[in-house]
Amino acid sequence: MIKAIADRVMVRLEDEPKSDHLIINTPFTSRTIGKVESVGERVTSVKEGDKILFHIFDELPSPDKDMVVLRENSILGVFTDE
Repeated sequence: MIKAIADRVMVRLEDEPKSDHLIINTPFTSRTIGKVESVGERVTSVKEGDKILFHIFDELPSPDKDMVVLRENSILGVFTDE
């Protein structure tokens, strides 16, 4: 596993978009929802295990095709159980 640093967040992408989530269907959106796997020391808005929605164009690839790296400010929201 890769440990995130600074303001970076490692996110494992969800397999398929769920119908109860807000998703914009365009040819460019693949997966914009994922689970936080690792957070850098300067990240304050999310923690490991959170399910998040993020901006599609801000992701960076990682060696694992199902994981991306984001800056904290690319996170649009955190899903809650409510």
